[in-house]
Amino acid sequence: MLHLFINPTAAPGQGDGSRQSPFATLGEARDARRAYRAARGGSPLVGATLWLAAGAYPLSDTVTFTGEDSGTAAAPVVIRAEEGAVARLLGGVPITDFQPVTDPAALARLEPAARAHVRVADLRAAGVADCGHFSRRGFGCRITPAHLELFYAGRPMTVAQWPKAGAFTRIAGVVAAKAGEWSEHVGDLAGGFLYDGDRPRRWAPNDNLWVHGYWCYDWANSYERVTRLDPETRTIETAPPHGLYAFKPDQRFYFLNILEELTAPGECYVDAERGVLYFWPPEDGKEALVSVLEQPLLHLDGASHVTLAGLTLEAGRGSGIVVDGGEGVRIERCTLRNLGNLGIVIRGGTAHTVYGCEIYGTGDGAIDVKGGKRETLTPAGHVVEQCHLHHYARWSRTYQAGVHANGVGMRIANNLIHDAPHKGILYWGNDVTIEANEIYRVCLETGDAGAIYTGRDYTFRGNVIRGNFIHHMGGLGLGTSAIYMDDCVSGHDIAGNVVWGGDAIWLGGGRDFHIHDNVFIGCKGAVCFDARGVSPHPIWQKMVNVTMRQRIEAMPWALEMPEIAAILPYYAVGSGVPPEGNIVARNRCVGCEPVRYGWPEDAVNKPWLALSENVVTDDSVFLDPAWGDFRPAPGAAFQLQPVGITDAPPPLVRGRLEIIARTKTRVTLRLALRNDGATRAEGCMALPDGARWPYALEPGEIIERECTLPLPEETADVEAYDTEGTARPARVTIVAP
Repeated sequence: MLHLFINPTAAPGQGDGSRQSPFATLGEARDARRAYRAARGGSPLVGATLWLAAGAYPLSDTVTFTGEDSGTAAAPVVIRAEEGAVARLLGGVPITDFQPVTDPAALARLEPAARAHVRVADLRAAGVADCGHFSRRGFGCRITPAHLELFYAGRPMTVAQWPKAGAFTRIAGVVAAKAGEWSEHVGDLAGGFLYDGDRPRRWAPNDNLWVHGYWCYDWANSYERVTRLDPETRTIETAPPHGLYAFKPDQRFYFLNILEELTAPGECYVDAERGVLYFWPPEDGKEALVSVLEQPLLHLDGASHVTLAGLTLEAGRGSGIVVDGGEGVRIERCTLRNLGNLGIVIRGGTAHTVYGCEIYGTGDGAIDVKGGKRETLTPAGHVVEQCHLHHYARWSRTYQAGVHANGVGMRIANNLIHDAPHKGILYWGNDVTIEANEIYRVCLETGDAGAIYTGRDYTFRGNVIRGNFIHHMGGLGLGTSAIYMDDCVSGHDIAGNVVWGGDAIWLGGGRDFHIHDNVFIGCKGAVCFDARGVSPHPIWQKMVNVTMRQRIEAMPWALEMPEIAAILPYYAVGSGVPPEGNIVARNRCVGCEPVRYGWPEDAVNKPWLALSENVVTDDSVFLDPAWGDFRPAPGAAFQLQPVGITDAPPPLVRGRLEIIARTKTRVTLRLALRNDGATRAEGCMALPDGARWPYALEPGEIIERECTLPLPEETADVEAYDTEGTARPARVTIVAP
């Protein structure tokens, strides 16, 4: 076994890789291992461990490992942090010299209250030659490197915008009206749209002003560059291709990249032309990093049997780790954070594993994994398990998931996924197993979405969704579902899942589902069902008779399956495909009915669902339902598998929110937190009244706090959630007078 040591304090090019004389960079160690192999005839049979000492390793370029850097299954190449060390691979550079703003022109653009707080840094003096640029991104857009970002005290800072982060303004009207695809009133994209108010009047002309919006639908966002802003007519025009679908009145958007809107701690603005960073620090004396590297930090290109363990990768404009091809790559207990694109990307190859990683603060999704061959149903054998994935999709807000899987033969298991604007797990393909994941607070900014989602293909067969716990979903507009089988996708086994609240499982016109032995608690609908495949609307008819038929014809094996062959007679008729062959059996429902029928209204009278032994019961079958603990009570006639991270899990803090008093105008709530984990837990709860409550809990400890807020005019759900740790959310419904 070859052991090579790397230390960031070593002199470049001077070490021999021993502990006493380490290399300075990972690239030096890689090259030394190549030379070691070459001197022995290129044999990969000698394993190697490349040890990284604690410290920061700035990367000016991607560190690439190719086929010649491979190990074997018996003698892998291991790249790991030393025991107990935090080895940080950085795609950015530190900014240490912040000064007060003295430029009169810049001061004039800042609000008077901000001038004394905003600081400025010379990026070029700090070694940043390329200050980056914004680019169009979002639904249907290709992934591109992010702009230069600022990370302070380990957190992404907010680009100055209006309205403020988390808020939107609305499209007030459109310029060139037309009828949308659903016959609604929308505006042509090239014509632009109208906004309300006079806020933009105070902004200086800006050739790099952007807008981000959900222009037509609550599941499709994009960033668009403003080419014309007319404050007199309150008109916005954008650069081609202008947006998505159409501009629809009342849809959400905001402006960003505006120096005048740098008005609060944690906000920043980059003048890319002058190479200047403006920033209002939320606190003093913390580390500031700006992202620079647009390529992946690490690239395994055709390498096999390489293990990455215990590394921290952060502050790049691109992705953290990209794996192309190869076999048996293992990424284990790494932290990937504050990246412009994705945490980990796996493209092809076989039997790659992501295990025990924490990924957060990514601009796109957390993990994107592709593999296998659908035309032959050849499995990839990739696995994503025991990972903690949260606060991802900061920029590309839709269709960027905690795990995005595409292909054949993959397993996504025992992950903890939470706090994201759209999907938790998004997948396309065959023989994908999704099991024992805990997912909460996803789809926070979107509608017509799902925590676990796929759709629009009759040939996605052999997929299994079992033993997951999904709760406290977000959603607006058309709402969200825990498990969303969209647009006539078919042929899944969905079993043993626990869903708490919201719509649980939505079958969007699909066939051949077996939904059994699940537990539904307080759901609006347990199994929600529609028959969109027989709708006469041209959109659904085209989807079923053209798009999905083409996808059947593209798979050589498809018609060998009787369930898929049974669709062909409906194509001969041409009026759509009904949702036949669905079985809903042995599910337990607490506070909800087993099935909720959608359109058409007479679906209940159709022989499309086979219902058997579904039980409506109360919560006495659970161990501790008041605290969201839905494990079976002693003697209960059902079993559930452990969910979420079971190997070195993060602290488990449960929440309970209840109404303790109300008047005609006010309501008082009590939030209780209980640490059911084995280790001390810390975090900060966002309370329904807007306050922040830092907490620290020893195992078994319970703490409480009250808050009072105005009585809502309409019945509403309010929630307390953790902004920093992993405390589970708590929610209560306030019934209006």
